[in-house]
Amino acid sequence: MNIGRRLLHLAERTPDAPAFEFATRETKIDNRLTFGSLAARSTALAAQLQVLDGRGKRAALIFSPGLDFMVALLGCMLAGVIAVPMALPRRLASRDSADAIIQNCTPHFVLTTKALVTRLSAGLADRPQWQGRTWLVTDADAEYTAIAANFTPTPIDIAILQYTSGSTSAPKGVMVSHANLLSNLSMMRKSFGTSSASTFACWVPLFHDMGLVANALHALFVGGRCILMAPLSFMQRPLAWLKVISDHRVDVAGCPNFGYDHCVDYLRNRPVEGIDLSSWRVAFNGAEPIRSATLDRFATAFAPFGFDRRALFPCYGMAEATVIISGKTDRNGPVLECRVGNRSLVSCGSALDGEEVAVVHPDTCSRQAAGIEGEIWVRGPHIAAGYWENAEATATNFNACVEGEDGGWLRTGDLGFLDARGELFVTGRLKDLIVVRGQNYYPQDIELSVQEGHAAFGQQLGAAFVAPAGRNESAVVVVQEADHRLLRLASPGELEAAVREAVALDHGLAVHKAVIVAPGAVPRTTSGKVQRAKARALWLAGFFG
Repeated sequence: MNIGRRLLHLAERTPDAPAFEFATRETKIDNRLTFGSLAARSTALAAQLQVLDGRGKRAALIFSPGLDFMVALLGCMLAGVIAVPMALPRRLASRDSADAIIQNCTPHFVLTTKALVTRLSAGLADRPQWQGRTWLVTDADAEYTAIAANFTPTPIDIAILQYTSGSTSAPKGVMVSHANLLSNLSMMRKSFGTSSASTFACWVPLFHDMGLVANALHALFVGGRCILMAPLSFMQRPLAWLKVISDHRVDVAGCPNFGYDHCVDYLRNRPVEGIDLSSWRVAFNGAEPIRSATLDRFATAFAPFGFDRRALFPCYGMAEATVIISGKTDRNGPVLECRVGNRSLVSCGSALDGEEVAVVHPDTCSRQAAGIEGEIWVRGPHIAAGYWENAEATATNFNACVEGEDGGWLRTGDLGFLDARGELFVTGRLKDLIVVRGQNYYPQDIELSVQEGHAAFGQQLGAAFVAPAGRNESAVVVVQEADHRLLRLASPGELEAAVREAVALDHGLAVHKAVIVAPGAVPRTTSGKVQRAKARALWLAGFFG
């Protein structure tokens, strides 16, 4: 079986049941695909792709928020075409990862909609990476009505090239096979407790593995219902997501940590009525560091609206493991935490059914004892084969060997530890770790201290890193965005001093250089995570002055 065949099975059994729906900013259902209509459109596209000899070729999927993306994805899967989910290319190539992705995967097809094809094909005509591609419109009247020829993938056939967000490097295409997908979806079904009765609500972009696999494909795999929203709708009015959860009795919905903070911040000084969150039983949180304070703030703020804090479901994962690696061990129990120094760490749960998680010394490759920090390694059927056309990175991260044991391990590049119960605590990113005079500091902790150090920094992004400065090879640099409105009320010197004071008080570190920049200046991934390595490179190049 593969996901495409799963769709056909559902279309035969429950053709009129809703598969995917799209909610507007006003939370009205604007469009709907039943399992039957989704199967009809996807098989028509699959037949077209097969007529064009598409099997084994790559297809870039470029869509505005809506339901057309799912038609294209499933059409590719039914035809044996490798789908490459992508964000809409930006006008400025210098700030866009799309060109690098196209250059790496060299897709034969670019799938999009009638509304986008003219603008995109014309706007990208002068970029050499995009030349010679076959553009196909997926929402035109179908000319191909015959069902696509039966495609039965082998376990290693690639379903998706999921490009990493590139928080520490250039995007890399993770080769996610049909078998990887089915394995991880099966793990999630058991961990989350989902079924055909489940309803999901998702605003996370479908080109992101959390939006695509943990939400959309998860819902399809269990035969449930998935209500999609535009990310911009959530960012402009986060309570719209909560209204969808309330109105449609959603029981599974999740997003990165910042999304929960955004809901709480938006709630302040705004009257809210008509929201009932009592149906929400799995509020998963992942894709970026999970903050204990965020979980507490959200649970406290929305308790009056029926939210049960036991629904909070911290998890951990990455594209190289399809999406999910660990999740809350007891989904009906409290979130587990521990104190390490002055840090409050949230458990990301334990290993999922059918996989192994180990914490390993990054240099000796020996297992670390319970409670001792090391690099997180993972092994299981959901681990991808490697990166597309990137043998060097594949050899570095995949098929590693724990000392004295067999291979097959994925080196995540993340730091953490397992406690005596097998609970996984993620502490940071190995490449981002700040080492000063032999002492380790986590950049996200420094960035949080800065955000809390002045009102102008509270909702803005910052990047902390070390860089050579004169004789000092480990000078701490902080590049911090400041709110436009508050920036006019404070001098640059005052804000720089606030950065230095916050870091010195909380961490005992002297900041060599504090740089105050406008909102949006700190580089981030398509999912909003800070790109510290890129910020460091820009600093060294003199970009920040």
